[in-house]
Amino acid sequence: MYNLVIPKNYKSDLNLLETQKAIKLIKDFFESRLASTLNLTRVSAPLFVESNLGINDNLTGVEKPVSFYVNQECGKTQLEIVQSLAKWKRNALKEYNIPIGSGIYADMNAIRASETCDNTHSYYVDQWDWEKTIDDKDRTEIFLIQTVRTIYQVLLDTQVMLKKHYPKYNPVLRDTISIVTSQDLENKYPSLSPEEREKQYCKKYGSMFLMKIGNKLNSGKPHDVRSPDYDDWNLNGDIIVWNPILNDALELSSMGIRVNSEVLKKQLEISDNLNRLNFEFHKNLIANNYPQAIGGGIGQSRLCMLFLQKAHIGEVQASAWPKEMIEECKKNNINLL
Repeated sequence: MYNLVIPKNYKSDLNLLETQKAIKLIKDFFESRLASTLNLTRVSAPLFVESNLGINDNLTGVEKPVSFYVNQECGKTQLEIVQSLAKWKRNALKEYNIPIGSGIYADMNAIRASETCDNTHSYYVDQWDWEKTIDDKDRTEIFLIQTVRTIYQVLLDTQVMLKKHYPKYNPVLRDTISIVTSQDLENKYPSLSPEEREKQYCKKYGSMFLMKIGNKLNSGKPHDVRSPDYDDWNLNGDIIVWNPILNDALELSSMGIRVNSEVLKKQLEISDNLNRLNFEFHKNLIANNYPQAIGGGIGQSRLCMLFLQKAHIGEVQASAWPKEMIEECKKNNINLL
């Protein structure tokens, strides 16, 4: 099963080799600028973690991680391919003894076998996962928005770099990012689905940080489902931009100020997941053994796809795709790697 949009008269400006060179240019520049701007140090990250630690990302709670067993002295141990490093990074801040105002980032490579393939979704996920130690007083909307604007400026800087490198390059991002809450969006477009609300808003304003995702809105439904044990649902959000090649909104980053012990218990209760308190990660959080933090993930392939104006994420990453999708792409000048 898959979904595919074919832009009319599509043809990429770059061939396969030129695309690979451009991907490296974008990744090298963005990674370096993000690290220096947010004061982050690169660290190594796991491809898989133990299932019984509760440290893997549960995403919306229905996606099943790819898992396997290994033989150890104590018997067989189940390992899971990471779905993101959201919770692993919180522990890493503690292990590396990262001071307030500094942070870490890692190249995250994941498998999400439950994904439905389309122009922007793949079984393979690659992103920069970052996490930063903060003070208790920084658990505010003001601090969150300041961080978002800092990240957006790095995106704009990357666009400027591309324009210098490719004189004919057409910028795709607007100079400013709009800040809006999920309730604001529901109030503005009450008859539309959450996805359509994002599309309409981005089409008009270009870029937005959509805040406060996870809690129920006035309609009785959340804008989107979020795992209850890393982001504070009142202090989180997505960076979403308008993608002209697909005529649609494109999420580039999900991020937020992380839960403290009080918020964790509240969100686990709301989502009927109090059983997670038995996991080692959650016990440490309740005991305040982890530092207060802000963090998120920024999609590497999605970033390259947007900046290079590719019609399909498979043009900037090597993955597996349904045979019918591959054939349809080939007929329409979409060259999957």
